[in-house]
Amino acid sequence: MKLTIIRTGGVPAPLTDQYPSYPEMFREMFEHDGAKFAYETVELDTGADLPDPGSLDAILITGSSFGVYDDVFWLDPLRDFIRTAHAARTKMVGICFGHQVIADALGGEVRKSEKGWGLGRHTYEIGCRPPFLDAPRASLSVACSHQDQVITPPEGAKVVLSSDFTPNAGLHYTNGTTLTFQPHPEFSDEYALELVKLRKGLAEDAVIEKAMASFAKPSDSPLLTRAISRFLKA
Repeated sequence: MKLTIIRTGGVPAPLTDQYPSYPEMFREMFEHDGAKFAYETVELDTGADLPDPGSLDAILITGSSFGVYDDVFWLDPLRDFIRTAHAARTKMVGICFGHQVIADALGGEVRKSEKGWGLGRHTYEIGCRPPFLDAPRASLSVACSHQDQVITPPEGAKVVLSSDFTPNAGLHYTNGTTLTFQPHPEFSDEYALELVKLRKGLAEDAVIEKAMASFAKPSDSPLLTRAISRFLKA
């Protein structure tokens, strides 16, 4: 199977010399899980053309510093691409911004949350349990970095992960071929911690302190990665 990664953003400038690109993070994530995918990357954020989604095996849309409400030249083409992929039942995964823009394209409501920054390792309760999600516990703790949220999911999308802070943190769509998550299983703890540090002065001090302390909790990113791998290969 070839996984087409749609890059919608990059590592912040202060960190680009220390950390791999987002597509590389996803490749490393799946390789650690033992998933045997071939990969191609579409650098949408720098003007690359989107392929025909009906011709693809599977799609993954990355995180981004942009929001669905921004005036970005590639956003409307991406929405059309998402709707076509969804209708064609092409396997599609979205992470963070990918989670948000898929919900936006398919009729949900996405906006900057009045709750502020979600930073550090958050714990999400598991809601519905599709066959590919066999985590042996009631919750998963995974790194996040966001202000925007899916406020109202599209009709028929089932909530897979939720928390008080992010009620719609994971969605599995009724067509069975679209799966999205707000947190970042591809982020290493080191990178996620650096993102928290970059938010100093933007997020409240108490939010920063809590986020930095949250990494003492073990990461469940491998369990979420396994669920995504199984979903893509099913």
